[in-house]
Amino acid sequence: MLEPTMIKNRVSIRVQTAATVGAIAGAVVLPQIFHLIGAASGLGTALGEVFLPMHLPVMLAGLLAGPVAGGISGLLGPLVSFALTGMPAAAMLPFMMIELCVYGLSAGLLRRVKLPSVCKILAVQIAGRAVRAGAILLAAEGFGYTGVAVQTIWLSIPKGLFGILLQLCLLPLILYRVEGAGKYGR
Repeated sequence: MLEPTMIKNRVSIRVQTAATVGAIAGAVVLPQIFHLIGAASGLGTALGEVFLPMHLPVMLAGLLAGPVAGGISGLLGPLVSFALTGMPAAAMLPFMMIELCVYGLSAGLLRRVKLPSVCKILAVQIAGRAVRAGAILLAAEGFGYTGVAVQTIWLSIPKGLFGILLQLCLLPLILYRVEGAGKYGR
């Protein structure tokens, strides 16, 4: 039999589904907004690589609705975006699907762990980047895949540093607001 606290911590299927659909929509719409701003300002798609807008809704889905919602939205978000907009580039698509799936899954697994939200987000970022790096290395070294250079692993971190910092600042604020004062931000 489940304890009352376990029942209280469960998220309904309806909420998980809404979070998954919302995160997938966010993973399509947010990058497009940044690409439009980039096009209008002459920066092209660089803003998406700097601000990492696809990561935010996926991490948020995991942190709020659990590992299933986070993992599915991370896996499908880039795929739906590619199908509708052609972005991310086909060569990067499988690696982004893997990375974002890990972001959403690990965020969901850390959802109820008693840690400050900034620590959770940092752990999620490290897990996602590490698995993405491993996937790129495996593809390049193990299978001779040349669609993505191994240097992408290291170059993406400084390029996306502002987005990483934005996640560390913005997501705890959203969690604090959604989950209630005092529950997060300890």
